[in-house]
Amino acid sequence: MAEKNTSSTVAQNKKAYHDYFVLETYEAGIELVGTEVKSLRQGKCNLKDSWCNIDNGEIFVNGMHISPYEHGNIFNRDPMRTRKLLMHKKEIMRLFGTIKQDGLTLIPLSVYFKKGRAKVQLGLCKGKKLYDKRDVAAKKEAQRNIERGMKERQR
Repeated sequence: MAEKNTSSTVAQNKKAYHDYFVLETYEAGIELVGTEVKSLRQGKCNLKDSWCNIDNGEIFVNGMHISPYEHGNIFNRDPMRTRKLLMHKKEIMRLFGTIKQDGLTLIPLSVYFKKGRAKVQLGLCKGKKLYDKRDVAAKKEAQRNIERGMKERQR
């Protein structure tokens, strides 16, 4: 029997790319209960206002909303509960040092399944100022105009 090597994205945090500069990305597993996994497989997850924190050498994600599974009745958990992330202790301690020293934040960028396991892509992020956001928007608009001009020129 062949092993599944595909990864399917469940949710992405597009707001994170708008509000932060993503410096590095990491992959972590999520500690979930059965009904949460079933709900994730249906694509019912929201990362919009989520963030991560590190307590006692363990990493947790806060503000991640996984909708209750319709057929789960009493087994459903609180959709906004704090969930533990699974990473190696050495990685967590290195991240903790970087966050404390440089004033960066850990933001969940996407949730996906890899070989049947739920994973979170974490971004080590630095906050954007308003003028940074305007600058990025202006660059995108200029690039769009260039591509539009090239497309018309080719006709």
